[in-house]
Amino acid sequence: MERTTSHDGTPTDGVPGGGPRERRKGRASGTRPAFDPSAFTAADEEKQRGVRRMKAIATGALLLAALVFALATWAERSGAGAWAGYVAAAAEAGMVGALADWFAVTALFKRPMGLPIPHTAIIPTKKDQLGRSLGDFVGDNFLSEEVVRRRLRAVGIGDRLGAWLARPESADRLTAELSTALRGALTVLRDADVQAVVGEAITRRAQAREVAPSLGRMLERIVADGGHRRAVDLVCARAHDWLVWHSDSVMEAVAGGAPGWTPRFVDRRVGERVYKELLRFVGEMRDMPDHPAREALDRFLRDFAVDLRSDDETRARVERLKSEVLARDEVQDLIASAWSSVRAMVVAAAEDERSELRLRVRSSVLSLGARLSADGGLRGKVDGWVEGAAAHVVTTYRHEITSLITETVESWDAEHTSRKIEAHIGRDLQFIRINGTVVGALAGLAIHTVAHVLGG
Repeated sequence: MERTTSHDGTPTDGVPGGGPRERRKGRASGTRPAFDPSAFTAADEEKQRGVRRMKAIATGALLLAALVFALATWAERSGAGAWAGYVAAAAEAGMVGALADWFAVTALFKRPMGLPIPHTAIIPTKKDQLGRSLGDFVGDNFLSEEVVRRRLRAVGIGDRLGAWLARPESADRLTAELSTALRGALTVLRDADVQAVVGEAITRRAQAREVAPSLGRMLERIVADGGHRRAVDLVCARAHDWLVWHSDSVMEAVAGGAPGWTPRFVDRRVGERVYKELLRFVGEMRDMPDHPAREALDRFLRDFAVDLRSDDETRARVERLKSEVLARDEVQDLIASAWSSVRAMVVAAAEDERSELRLRVRSSVLSLGARLSADGGLRGKVDGWVEGAAAHVVTTYRHEITSLITETVESWDAEHTSRKIEAHIGRDLQFIRINGTVVGALAGLAIHTVAHVLGG
């Protein structure tokens, strides 16, 4: 790549638009990047105006020293007296100090008078090296594990967090923020994706676990506790009521099943007889807790519970039935649609400030704050977790963090970076020039005085 330089000697590496003139054209045509850290803001322009004022004052001090030197030298040669020599010596040393400090300050940002003097224009030419040094400095002094742990330990995260969470207004704010985040997360999630995941998870878990033994143990406990008897009572009562309400239908069904050669009045009598016996039987089952049919049902349920736990054939049948049920589209649609119901319920609860969900979250936050404030062991655990997490981040991603500084500085335009830095610190640097003028004058006066006394 062809290497070129700008008018101040700053390399541009042949990049189009790399020189100051090209960059000015780019800014004029509106092609400057949307974000440029080296771009001048209104505050930077104001600071730069302050730098120019201080430059004028410092330059004025140099010109004043030169004028005083010229007048004092003329006065000394005209026989004005010994005082003129002292003034001339002080002014001469002041000029030297002012010029030396002007050179030092100017050499930071550009080449003095455009001369290619070595070790000048330090910031433009050493920008990348300064960025790497800054990154190393930050990494060594701010991103070391010992520094991070010591600082976090001094802060006392657990104690401050407990005091903050224990305040009702903080709990209200945190609850509101968590509700907003929850609503946002549920809004972003696609229902189809979540439904597919939920359906697959439920189906896979159900397929992986044999349900027959669990059903057997549950049925055995229900029968032992008599929990099934209410269901039997309800079935018998409903069956009896149905028979009462549909007596004609039952008798017609019995009569309709008789042979065609039997007389119709016989069929009706048989139907009536069957209906009365059936009604009596159901009524006795309903009213007699110790009815033989009920006892037979109890024995059947107990035997079935044992078979569910120990009989291989029964267990295999239950597993096949479970697989068939889970494979049905209606069941899969029901499982998938459960997510929509849950999401709507959670969103509604998150939006309602008086919902049980938000009230419980707020209560939990206040309780956690109180525990952190009262329990030193818990605070120590929280501090340890925070310190460990921060230490892991700085030790694992230290290079990435420091490289961000280095790469950011390297991406800045050298000339504009120099101007921006000068705008921020140039005003204070001009005081160095003024101080150099004053200190130089005092030093020159002292040296001239000592030389005069010793030579006197």
